[in-house]
Amino acid sequence: MDLDDTPEQAAYRGRVRDWLREHRGEAPVLRGPDALTDEQEIIAARRAWQGKLAEAGLAGVTWPKEFGGQGLGPIEQVICNQEIAAAGVPGILDAIGVGMLGPTIIAHGSEAQKSRYLGPMLHGDEVWCQLFSEPAAGSDLAAVQTRAQQTDDGRWRLNGQKVWTTNAQFSSYGLLLARTDADVAKHNGLTMFVVPMDAEGVTVRGLRQISGEAEFNEVFFDDVLLDSDAVVGGVGAGWGTALTTLMFERVTIGLGGEGLGFNSARFAGAIASDPHASRDPEVRARLGELASELMAVRFTGYRTLTALQRGQIPGPEAGLAKVTIVNGAIKAGELIADVLGPDALEDGGEWAYMISFLPGLKSAGGTEEILRNTIGERVLGLPPEPRLDKGIPFSELRAKEASRA
Repeated sequence: MDLDDTPEQAAYRGRVRDWLREHRGEAPVLRGPDALTDEQEIIAARRAWQGKLAEAGLAGVTWPKEFGGQGLGPIEQVICNQEIAAAGVPGILDAIGVGMLGPTIIAHGSEAQKSRYLGPMLHGDEVWCQLFSEPAAGSDLAAVQTRAQQTDDGRWRLNGQKVWTTNAQFSSYGLLLARTDADVAKHNGLTMFVVPMDAEGVTVRGLRQISGEAEFNEVFFDDVLLDSDAVVGGVGAGWGTALTTLMFERVTIGLGGEGLGFNSARFAGAIASDPHASRDPEVRARLGELASELMAVRFTGYRTLTALQRGQIPGPEAGLAKVTIVNGAIKAGELIADVLGPDALEDGGEWAYMISFLPGLKSAGGTEEILRNTIGERVLGLPPEPRLDKGIPFSELRAKEASRA
């Protein structure tokens, strides 16, 4: 039982823990000397494991029961994530689909879309990817230039490019934001589509990361034809549909850190393995600062969970949890590398992947700069950051901003 659990939550935690203890041997091994190495074998094993988690009610915990979920709250989802991490087994393969895109389809999709896509998504039979970012439209998502034009027979012809797309190389479908009207304000001319990733004209190219893996991809669309029923949420309503996805994305990242093992106890254990370093004043000060930040994230997460339990939607401040947890984990990796030296970067070791993977996560759900600006302007009421409009001196822009304030 966690010290913060109610009796009901403790009982739920116990059931999750018991199932994981019984079935732990069925989980794929991804780290260590016995780890799977072939990518196709890894994907197949993780899809099968996600299916078992779904059958046990440990995937899509907050999804409504009519779509295969448990109809429980976000607290139970966090408990499930924590216990999966504590058991040392992988979570679901399709965290993007189940955590972000599935809830978007539940909220905005047609009944036919819900019936067709949600079951296979939940069980890992069909993996999904999020086709939002573009080379010139990352955090400024409303600037997307991928175009979808309706044909005479009601279908849509798609052309453009997406980038930083996780899991596109083995996804069956993607949820894509495209511009369908270039003559209206940029937020108003967008539409969301379901895109089959094996459709003619779709090309996926991997982007190699510092970790050596290619989890991110760039995706090209050349005259891809989509059926009329591929629209999610209505033509021209793409921005509102996308905001639903982004809200779930930022909450998932912010609340998922502890379940991923980004907690001070785990980091302190690594440092304690070196008795000299653990007594070093500088090391202790850095660890204390890190622990304080992660504790703040934990209690901020509790407030977010309370809001969700009450049916409220977290505001822009949810992005601050994402910023803090990612930066905290990066600081922890740097501290562990300073203490353990080259051993921390041992291939296949506990810390090498985290240290190389986390910098890329800084951009997920919006860059830190965009999130801080959003929180400053919408939560703290600070004046907007001056825009460097072409042809207007910076001093004049600053004066205009000051007069508006």
